[in-house]
Amino acid sequence: MSELAEFETSLDDFYRGRFQAEQPVGTGHRAGSDALLIAAALPEDAAGELADLGAGAGVAGLAAAVSNSGLKVTLVEKNARMAALAMKNLRLRPNLGLASRASVLQADVTLSGSKRQDAGLRENSFDYVIMNPPYNHEAQRASPDTLRSEAHVMGLFGLDAWIRTATAILKPGGMLVMIYRTEKIGEVAACAQGRFGAISIVPVHSKIDEGAKRILLRMVKGSRAPLTIMPGLVLHESDGRPTELAEALMNGEARVTFG
Repeated sequence: MSELAEFETSLDDFYRGRFQAEQPVGTGHRAGSDALLIAAALPEDAAGELADLGAGAGVAGLAAAVSNSGLKVTLVEKNARMAALAMKNLRLRPNLGLASRASVLQADVTLSGSKRQDAGLRENSFDYVIMNPPYNHEAQRASPDTLRSEAHVMGLFGLDAWIRTATAILKPGGMLVMIYRTEKIGEVAACAQGRFGAISIVPVHSKIDEGAKRILLRMVKGSRAPLTIMPGLVLHESDGRPTELAEALMNGEARVTFG
C-alpha cells in the first residue's frame, strides 16, 4: 500500500523498462494501450511544449517525453491523489532523466476563462495537447468507485469543455492528439468545428475482422484543411497475439501513420 496515495498501487514497466509508473490497483483508472497509442500518434519530430490533459498517473505524457527528446511535458490532472501519484512517478529511478522536461499541474480541464488561467493553463502556450477524455456521460450508470468514475465519466459540459481548453492553451497551428470511442465521432466533429481543421482519423481495430471501437485523431488549431480518414490500425492477430506493428507502437519503436 502506498503511503502517498491512500490506495494500493502496482509498479509497471513501459517501453521495455525505459520508464515506469505506479498505478492504482482495484480503483481508479489504469493506463494501457490507449495512453501508449496517443504517444505513438505524435509526429516523429515533435518538440516544444506538450500538455497531457487528464493525465492520471502520467503514462501518456511520460511516453511522449521518452519518445521525443525535444518535448517538455506538463501532466494536467484534477484529482489530488492522482496528481500526487503522477508527481511520485516523476521521481522513480528510470524516470529521473525526464525531471527537467516533465512537471505536474493539478487543475480541472473543464475550467474556462480567467479560472483556467488562474489554474495555470496559460493561453496559446502549448505546441501539442494529448488527451484520452472520459467517454461516458453523467446520465449513464457510473461506477460506484469514485476515483474510477471521475476518470471515465464526463462532467456537465462534456467533450466540448475539453476541446475548448485544448483550443485555448494551444498555440496557433498547434496540434491536438486524442483517442475516443468510434460512435462519438460526430460529437468530436461538432466540438472541433470552427476550432480545428486538418482532422486526420485512424480507426483502431482490436482484430482485422472486427469493427473499430476507437479512433485516433490528430487535428490542427485554426486549420481549414479537410478531414481525412486513414487506413485502420489492427492491434491483434486472430489468435490474440499483438501484431508486429502494435508491439512496436506499444514500446515506443514506431509511430502511427497519419499520411
